[in-house]
Amino acid sequence: MGTTNLLVKQQLDSQQLLLLQSEYNKKKKSKTVAYVLWFFFGYLGVHRFYTRDTKRALLMLFTLGGFFIWDLIDVFFIGGRVEELNEEIESNLLAELIAYNNKESK
Repeated sequence: MGTTNLLVKQQLDSQQLLLLQSEYNKKKKSKTVAYVLWFFFGYLGVHRFYTRDTKRALLMLFTLGGFFIWDLIDVFFIGGRVEELNEEIESNLLAELIAYNNKESK
């Protein structure tokens, strides 16, 4: 997904890139926040809610982090999940920007 985003961003002008970056900065998720949530509330799956992984978050909530096993394992996957989610957020913003530009050019 990252390579596709890069190719699409190369086609944008500076004003569009500024708009994209501004919106991305508002919506992106922070690894630091995710790790802090994991540290204090990991057994409740709060970090999973933060990264929009609702199904697993609910499972963790109702099983106290898979009886604390998932909670311990998750520390190794949080960073990757945040990066994946941020790429998805950027892709969605790019799609919205392109759709808006196409609508305006007609």
